[in-house]
Amino acid sequence: MTQRVELAIVMDRLAVDEVVTEYAVAVDDGDWEAYRKLFAPDGRADYRSAGGIEGNAEQIAGWLAESMRLFAMRQHLIVNRRISFGAPDQHTDDTAQVQADYVNPMRFAKEDESSDTPSTAPDFVCGGRYSFGLLRTDDGWRLTEVVVEEKWRRLPERRPEAVVH
Repeated sequence: MTQRVELAIVMDRLAVDEVVTEYAVAVDDGDWEAYRKLFAPDGRADYRSAGGIEGNAEQIAGWLAESMRLFAMRQHLIVNRRISFGAPDQHTDDTAQVQADYVNPMRFAKEDESSDTPSTAPDFVCGGRYSFGLLRTDDGWRLTEVVVEEKWRRLPERRPEAVVH
């Protein structure tokens, strides 16, 4: 492998990793326009394992926008990222797969915060694994698929059930 090829691989790894980071930031910040822009035109996401929906980026962004209103604070921590290039059924450097674990602490929005300094501690925490599919496009790497595999969640004792990611 030449240094030029090795450099290209490193640059692709950094670019793919950046898309995963931007995904987490868009969801945590509620930036649904940025979320939509991360996807290829035919990109889809599947949140069904967490009680959500499956659909295209537009449908998912709408669902997330509504679901995330329940939470005043969100923070996706996406770790243990494993990146590989090439689709399983073909050899191309224009596709990538990422598997990554996540922990997602969130704080429910309160209708009435009677304290001057409301708590910022999370009261809803979940974790699991993401599978991301990506495609190199003329606009850079874009998501073709996001699949959430929620493995666990901790809810407060008395709170309406929430579905989020």
